[in-house]
Amino acid sequence: MQVRTLLRLSVAVAVATIVLKLGAWWLTGSVGLLSDALESFVNLAAALFALWMVGIAALPPDAEHPYGHSKAEYFSSAFEGAAIAVAAGAILWTALPRFFDPRPLEQLGWGLALTVLSSALNALLAWRMLAGAREHRSIALEADARHLLTDVWTSAGVVVGVLLVPLTGWLWLDPLVAVAVALHILHAGSRLAWRSIEGLMDTAVEPEVRASIDQALARYADGDVCFDDVATRRAGQRRFVDLHMHVPADWPIGRAAALRDTVESALVSAVPGLYATIQLLPAGVQAHAVAAARSQEPA
Repeated sequence: MQVRTLLRLSVAVAVATIVLKLGAWWLTGSVGLLSDALESFVNLAAALFALWMVGIAALPPDAEHPYGHSKAEYFSSAFEGAAIAVAAGAILWTALPRFFDPRPLEQLGWGLALTVLSSALNALLAWRMLAGAREHRSIALEADARHLLTDVWTSAGVVVGVLLVPLTGWLWLDPLVAVAVALHILHAGSRLAWRSIEGLMDTAVEPEVRASIDQALARYADGDVCFDDVATRRAGQRRFVDLHMHVPADWPIGRAAALRDTVESALVSAVPGLYATIQLLPAGVQAHAVAAARSQEPA
């Protein structure tokens, strides 16, 4: 299933869970269940924004963006982190007054049943989205899926907390659960925001991807050919590698270029979708730009 299809499904499920959870709050009057419903509004906003950003990320390179638009996905997870912070603030604003004005809960059976149904929908969708995120290497899809899983665990905690209210008679447990939900999703939001910052800072590719690159290069490294200055980065769904390939100085340019094309094909086969840039150099010679950059590094 494609990334956009999964995100459209996420929008539909978010609307359904909002209706179910608001119904649960309306039936019971629980601020704990209301906090769970407010988080579902974040799910909806995040899915809509992610759908927009994935569309931008899929645009081909142009004159103003010669390396493409793939980093747009990182704005999606950053937006989701910010939306979570707003939702947490709204939950705290609603829950804190209930400590001073506790109210009994009503119709818990139907209310909790609606909450459990919505959580089951979120869990099924999150499982499918995580599989899609691994398949398409989409951080927007992964962020949305992990937030849905957070929502599932949050709902489970809310259900347990709300069930304890009539069993113990402690009405203050309901707002306490809401505050716990707010703090929990704030933690999740900060992690999503940090993931976006890392992505915008051109983080190196994953260790397993780097291992595949090194294995592909090792097949062509021998006494005549060697590789160095291998640098990698990732931008959304795309992976990049830049490196130097040293060949004997007396090789014809055609032979060296043909080998470079072969190495590039091997890299792309090892890491599908990889963008490889290979600079040819005579054996024993460093690129001037690299040497100059290194000479300016602090000791």
